[in-house]
Amino acid sequence: MNRLPLSVALISYNEEENIGKTLESIKDIASEIIVVDSGSTDKTVEIAKGYGAKVFIEEWKGYKDQKNSALEKCSQDWILFLDCDEVVSEELKEEIIKAIGKPEADGYLINRKTVYLGKPLNYAWQPDWNLRLVRKSANPKWEGGNVHEYLTIDGKIGRLKGFLFHYTYRDIKEHFNKVVQYSYLAALDMYKDGKKFKIRNIILNPTASFIREYFLKKGFMDGIRGFIVAVSATFYSFLKYIYLWEIQERDEKS
Repeated sequence: MNRLPLSVALISYNEEENIGKTLESIKDIASEIIVVDSGSTDKTVEIAKGYGAKVFIEEWKGYKDQKNSALEKCSQDWILFLDCDEVVSEELKEEIIKAIGKPEADGYLINRKTVYLGKPLNYAWQPDWNLRLVRKSANPKWEGGNVHEYLTIDGKIGRLKGFLFHYTYRDIKEHFNKVVQYSYLAALDMYKDGKKFKIRNIILNPTASFIREYFLKKGFMDGIRGFIVAVSATFYSFLKYIYLWEIQERDEKS
């Protein structure tokens, strides 16, 4: 298969269990693979170089800045940004080939389908559209805070068929540890943006999160996995506002 004028960009840290599957799924279409690693102590860098990746070791700057650093190093006309635990499906790969060969937009949204505890979710965390394939000339840039960073471009945006399979948390322990971590980072972002804690937030928002994931998105159709996802969304929302209260209290006392 002929390589596309495509750079694939990733950031990594101790991803030896995942990065090989990710790079295997795009190795035959990418002309360039850029990996910005933040000091992995496992075989991540070795595996990436085995796929011909250009690896740059940089101190951790936060998700947004780390990803922007990777984007700046891309030299091809098109850029596909992937996380190290994502795998491009065959259908999506064909869509990428068509989109670059005969583009109708300057960037494309791709739907991530999460594989959770060994099984794909069809309702919970769905749909999960993300802008990932972009023209370099469209001024792509990662925006946002400590969490929930997002890619932006100047130009028209389309959608691609197929899935980007997201092989997320290895187990429930890792999942909920990440919930604790991300909820704290989200609270820091809210505080930086001037948002204030209100008691109703810890009552209404977690309840709304559960209803949205379990009932409105039909998470119950994914069985016990869908229920766990709904509970994790509830827990995330609750912790986020509790952390905001704690940060606010600490600042007022200092």
